[in-house]
Amino acid sequence: MTADAITVDGKATPRGRFPHARLAGGFVFVSGTSSRRPDNTIEGAEADEFGATRLDAATQTRAVLENIRGILAEAGCGLGDLVQATAYLVDMNDFAAYNAVWAEYFDESGPARTTVAVHALPHPHLRIEIQAVARHPVGDEAERTTTTTTEEEP
Repeated sequence: MTADAITVDGKATPRGRFPHARLAGGFVFVSGTSSRRPDNTIEGAEADEFGATRLDAATQTRAVLENIRGILAEAGCGLGDLVQATAYLVDMNDFAAYNAVWAEYFDESGPARTTVAVHALPHPHLRIEIQAVARHPVGDEAERTTTTTTEEEP
């Protein structure tokens, strides 16, 4: 299968020269995804007129997973096709909220997962970013076709 870049109309534009995802070798590699909206506001981040912020890790986690769902849909698959995810949290005190939302989407049969703490993300209001890998159903089909061989009888 050839490598294809996927950029989704109606999603936040990547903050650099990279696609939302890349299709290669039967897998969809989803770039780090945040809760940024197409207008560059951030789901789960509010600031009052004095600049005081309220950052909600649970709301941001839900928005990240929904953004990933949209990216995967553009690639022809869904959250059920995820095989691996890496979550980056700015503060491990947000782990319980993130983990609770994760459990709304996945159980123990879901993707393998790693969660790490990072110093910062590209915007100070972001609490979480997730990158992921999904199997692509067409890739699975192609793999089955190429790995299935028939032996000729002598």
